[in-house]
Amino acid sequence: MVHSSPTSLAELTGPIERKRPMPYDDLRSYLAELDRHGQLLRITEEVAAEPDLAAAANAAPRLGDNAPALFFDNVTGFTDAKVALNVHGSWPNHALALGLPPATGAKEQVEEFSRRWRESFPVEPERRSDPLWAQESLDGGEVDLFKVLPLFRLNDGDGGFYLDKAAVVTRDPEDPENFDKQNVGVYRMQVKGRNRLNLLPVPVHDVAIHLRKAEERGEDLPIAIALGNEPVISIVASTPLGYDTSEYHLAGALRGAPAPIATAPLTGLDVPWGSEVVLEGVVEAHTREAEGPFGEFTGHYSGGRSMPVVRIDKISYRRSPIFESLYLGMPRTEIDYMVAASTCAPIYQQLKAEFPEVQAVNATYTHGLLAIISTKKRLGGFAKVIGTRAMSTPHGLGYCKIVIVVDEDVDPFDLPQVMWALSTKVNPAGDLVTLPNFPVVGLDPGSDPAGITHKLVIDATTPVAPDDRGRYGQPVTDLPEMAEWAAKLHALRAAV
Repeated sequence: MVHSSPTSLAELTGPIERKRPMPYDDLRSYLAELDRHGQLLRITEEVAAEPDLAAAANAAPRLGDNAPALFFDNVTGFTDAKVALNVHGSWPNHALALGLPPATGAKEQVEEFSRRWRESFPVEPERRSDPLWAQESLDGGEVDLFKVLPLFRLNDGDGGFYLDKAAVVTRDPEDPENFDKQNVGVYRMQVKGRNRLNLLPVPVHDVAIHLRKAEERGEDLPIAIALGNEPVISIVASTPLGYDTSEYHLAGALRGAPAPIATAPLTGLDVPWGSEVVLEGVVEAHTREAEGPFGEFTGHYSGGRSMPVVRIDKISYRRSPIFESLYLGMPRTEIDYMVAASTCAPIYQQLKAEFPEVQAVNATYTHGLLAIISTKKRLGGFAKVIGTRAMSTPHGLGYCKIVIVVDEDVDPFDLPQVMWALSTKVNPAGDLVTLPNFPVVGLDPGSDPAGITHKLVIDATTPVAPDDRGRYGQPVTDLPEMAEWAAKLHALRAAV
C-alpha cells in the first residue's frame, strides 16, 4: 500500500473535512489541524536564525495556556528553511495532539491519557513501506548535518547547536530481536560537526542501559534519530515506561490506531514512518567529548561535561523538510506541556496498581521534580507511604524530589486547593519526611554532588487513626445549592 502525504504545509491549509482529526501520520497533518483551530501562527517576515527563532519560541508561552505553535519559512541565510516551534506548547495544542477538543482542561487530558493506556494498551504498530523520510539521502562522505538542518542556538549561553526534540531509537544489544526492549526516547544532542553529535544519556534512561551493555561487549551502539514527528510519537518518547515496554505500543493506544513505522535502511531500527528527517549511525564505544552548557528544563544552565559521541553515517529526509525544535528555559515552556500527561500517567498507573486509594497525580511541574498526589487513607501515616513510594517508581527514582500528598477531596491540579491543604493540614513537627542522599537527575541544579539530593515528602492530609493530631472534626462544606448556582453563573458569564 502506498501512503501519500502533502509535500508542503501550504497544501494543507484549505478546508479540512474530517469526522476525527486523529490519528496524524506526520508532523504536517498535525500542523494543518493546529492551523484549522487557530493554533498555528505563521511568521512570514524575514527573521534571523539567531536570536529571532529561539526568542519567538521563548515568548510564545507568555501568551498563556492557549499559546499557538509557530511556523517560519523565511529565515535569513537559509534558502529553503522551514522551522516549527512550540508545537506542543499549550494545553489546546496538547489536546489536539491527542484528538481531544482544544478546550479540554489539563486534568481531563491526564485522565484521558491514563484511560487510553489502561483500556487499550498495547496496540501493535503498522509497518509501512515508502516512508516519507526516504525521498532524499546523504551517505558516507556526503553526510553533512548543516546541508539538511537549519541549526540555531536555543539560549545565548548554550555551548552550540542542539537537537532536542527527536525520537532517538536504540535496541538492547543483548536482546536485539526483542521489540519491547527497543527504546524510543527524547535526549538532548549537541552538534559537534558535520557528522558528529554528543548525546546526554541520563543513567535512569533506557539509552544509557543500552550503551552500557554495548560498551561492556566492546561494541558501538547502533542508533537512529528521527526528527519532525507526528505529535504522539514526541509524547510517548518522553514517557517514562518500563524497560521492556514499547513506546510504539503506547502510541497506538493513544492514537486509537496503530502507529506507522518503517525500517531504517542502515541500522534496521524501527523509526516513525512519517518523520521529516532520519539520521543513522552509531554511538561510539568508550568515546567521550566535552558537551554543554545547555539551558535546561529546570530554568538553569547545566555545565559542560564529558558525554558519549554519535557518528552519523546516513541522513534520509523529505524534500524541503520541516525542522522541529523545542525551546527550553525558565518554565513554563513547550516541554512542560509536552511531558505533562506523559509524566503524570505512569506514576499514577504504578501507584494505583499497588495502592488503589490513590486518586490523581499532578507531576506537571519541571518534569515531575515536584509531584502532588491525592489519596484516600487506610490508616495514620499512609500518606507518607504513598509519597515515598512515588520516589521509587521508574520516573520518581530520578525525579520526584518533592512530593506533596493531599486528601482525596483536594484536586491536585487546583493550586489554590493545594495551598489551602498545605497551610491548614501541615504541622512541620511531624508532616515533613526528609530522605537524605537520594538519586536525582544530574540536571537538577540543587543536587550536590550532581545526581544526589535530599528528598522531601510533605503530608498535607487530614490525620486518621491511630494518628489523632490536630482538630479537623468540623470541616466547612459547600452549600447544597452551590452547584446549581455555579452552572447558572457560568451560563450568564458566557452570554456576556
